[in-house]
Amino acid sequence: MSTSPPFTGVVLEAVLERVTYVSEETGYTIARVATERSGQDLLTVVGALPGAQPGESLRLVGRWGSHPKYGRQFEVHSFTTVLPATIQGIERYLGSGLIKGIGPKMAGRIVEHFGVDTLRVIEEEPGRLIEVPGLGPKRTGMIGAAWEEQRAIKEVMVFLQDVGVSTSVAVRIYKQYGDASISVVRHQPYRLAADVWGIGFRTADTIAQAVGIPSDSPQRVQAGIQYTLSEAADNGHCYLPEPNLVADAAQILGVPPELVRTCLDELAAAEGVVREAVPNPSSEGGTIPAVYLVPFHRAETSLAGGLLRLLNTRADRMPAFATVEWDKALAWLRTRTGADLAEEQEQAVRLALTAKVAVLTGGPGCGKSFTVKSVITLAAAKKARIVLAAPTGRAAKRLTELSGHPATTVHRLLQLRPGGDATYDRDNPLDADLVVVDESSMLDLILANKLVKAVPDGAHLLLVGDVDQLPSVGAGEVLRDVLGAETIPRIRLTKIFRQAAQSGVVVNAHRINAGQAPLFGEHPDFFLFPVEDAEATAETVVDIVARRVPRRFGIPPRDIQVLTPMHRGPAGAGSLNTLLQQAIAPARDDVPERRQGARVFRIGDKVIQIRNNYEKGAAGVFNGTVGVVTALSPTDRKLTVRTDEDEDIDYDFDELDELQHAYAITVHRSQGSEYPAVVVPVAMSAYTLLQRNLLYTAVTRAKRLVVLAGSRKALAIAVRTAGTGRRYTALTYRLIAVRSPSRG
Repeated sequence: MSTSPPFTGVVLEAVLERVTYVSEETGYTIARVATERSGQDLLTVVGALPGAQPGESLRLVGRWGSHPKYGRQFEVHSFTTVLPATIQGIERYLGSGLIKGIGPKMAGRIVEHFGVDTLRVIEEEPGRLIEVPGLGPKRTGMIGAAWEEQRAIKEVMVFLQDVGVSTSVAVRIYKQYGDASISVVRHQPYRLAADVWGIGFRTADTIAQAVGIPSDSPQRVQAGIQYTLSEAADNGHCYLPEPNLVADAAQILGVPPELVRTCLDELAAAEGVVREAVPNPSSEGGTIPAVYLVPFHRAETSLAGGLLRLLNTRADRMPAFATVEWDKALAWLRTRTGADLAEEQEQAVRLALTAKVAVLTGGPGCGKSFTVKSVITLAAAKKARIVLAAPTGRAAKRLTELSGHPATTVHRLLQLRPGGDATYDRDNPLDADLVVVDESSMLDLILANKLVKAVPDGAHLLLVGDVDQLPSVGAGEVLRDVLGAETIPRIRLTKIFRQAAQSGVVVNAHRINAGQAPLFGEHPDFFLFPVEDAEATAETVVDIVARRVPRRFGIPPRDIQVLTPMHRGPAGAGSLNTLLQQAIAPARDDVPERRQGARVFRIGDKVIQIRNNYEKGAAGVFNGTVGVVTALSPTDRKLTVRTDEDEDIDYDFDELDELQHAYAITVHRSQGSEYPAVVVPVAMSAYTLLQRNLLYTAVTRAKRLVVLAGSRKALAIAVRTAGTGRRYTALTYRLIAVRSPSRG
């Protein structure tokens, strides 16, 4: 392995005063620093400063350069964090929020008492901190422990510095392995990808190369095969055909396909993956060799077996509906709801109450909600125990309002525990006669399997959702696959009701779904702002959200959701969040804030959780949970989020990469939610994501108003592009094939 000569440059000792810009995509940073010689005049430094926080003393290695517009600046090649030596530096360092339990006032008291000896006292004699007025034994102990942890983390960070691992990742490595961190990183780097959230195979591979693991090592190739399957799962696939897997892994790893095949054989023999022949999705007849990660194979076979078990059991927890006089039942229902059911809706109600498993699908304005309410009303009249759930907190709230019965998220319903195991399962089923799951298009394979295992024999399961929306963020397309199996009873509502037909949102959603251009100028709730380039599109979106819609429709900015096809780019969620935050929640001297990489968190920010964390809150916090920052304490190094489920969740500062801003989110992340107003940038820069089901999903998230901003050409492409094809799944096949139910 060749190594380049070490970089030799100028060394600049400085205190980081403030960060003025960080690129979310590249990490490129512009910051202002103070040196002993600069006095009150701050110097500009540019380059990557991962994890560096205001108040820290840095030893920067780089070179001086000149920018044609901004003048002289120091270009950083590498840096290390050092302890300050002056009284002012020590006070600034301790008061910056780096050490839990010490804020600016307490830092002043500690430094006043110990002077330049302060850091030595904290390091070697932390018990002496009790000499400082206002510091008791409990807080003294907390400060000592926080200092010790920071020191240990710094050692790990120094070791990882050369491979570009960020501070937050170093913190997680230390929390996972403790004092064994450096040993694991040096000898078993591929463990990091499996054990530590935020470290994927590529980061682990970079570390492995740095510590000398050869590129053709079986350890590396097997980890690369599992990574390739994991990436496929992130893109929605439950398996990959073996030829695709071998070709993709060989390209990713830069090794011959023969080596990948050999390591795949070894991995399969060790039960690290599952091989199985499944029907070829691209041709009639024939099979392909499919390779699954173990959890996805187990979940797919178990889900199919579970659905067939529920469907075919002789037990019935709602036997009254097998013999009910439907004319009388529906007449009674009319007196309760004040409206007639259309013929399709009536069929759906009968199906849900007589079949053990049923699927109800249909687009906006076709009466799914009223049908569900009718099913619940009739079941309640027979004293059935009804359980209502949806994949997101917002969807569960909407289901509660619609039905008058309490609904919860699927995660909370199952009471998932750390590790992802559910409290309710086959051995401890839910106490339910009827289980209704709304927004079922969002159910991924793993969650759907957990849910079905918890439904007791004889109960009725009704899956409700719009199959034309985007499939789940996680692997699988459960709703579409279940609808593809004729063994599962289903009904599709197609009639648009008269009142809904007056809505531009409903009319244009159906037009988009049919591959027709939306109509503008005919409805007061659907608009297009034509803009050609992506930067101008982003500026227009901010203007629409911050000024135009609030002024004309009285909808406050926080109730307007920007939905974009992509995260990156000028009109992507990352850039738009920065611009929208500046417009809606700008920096104020009296409001504390915390910088985390390219993001700055402030009280009042809209945020979204981006990973499942079973350790947080009463029952975990899950990918897609939205909330608002309600408190932020630099002294306690924590931030509090009030979620849509009305729960207060605390985040330590080193956990903030679990959060992203949510002024703008991707369309995928909006699934299951509904907003008063939706603004959608449609730019040619998102060319590969201009797809019909993506635009359809975005439009159907709006209750009152849709505003599109962008290129007419991009809009036309999105409307006529049906999508990128199906995911690799075999659930439909397993539901049709004759097999005994699995207990997976």
